[in-house]
Amino acid sequence: MSEKKKSSAADKNASFLDKVVQFFVRLPKRLAQPFKNMWRELKKVTWPTRKDLLNYTLIVLAFMVFMGVVIGLLDLGSSRLIALLIG
Repeated sequence: MSEKKKSSAADKNASFLDKVVQFFVRLPKRLAQPFKNMWRELKKVTWPTRKDLLNYTLIVLAFMVFMGVVIGLLDLGSSRLIALLIG
């Protein structure tokens, strides 16, 4: 009976070592797979033309300037309101 216990323990150690070895054997493929999938997906993307990209960039910049002015005016107004309430 003790021989069975010893052999099963040896099998567990062997299977554990096999799992560890297989983990390291498969590791490079498992690390590369997400990058391969990403490359496949990027090939499917419809990229904007240079003209569209320029238009989108200008729209975003104009919106940022507009929002900067709005936030600046709100800040100025609230500062003056607080100054009137305090002073």
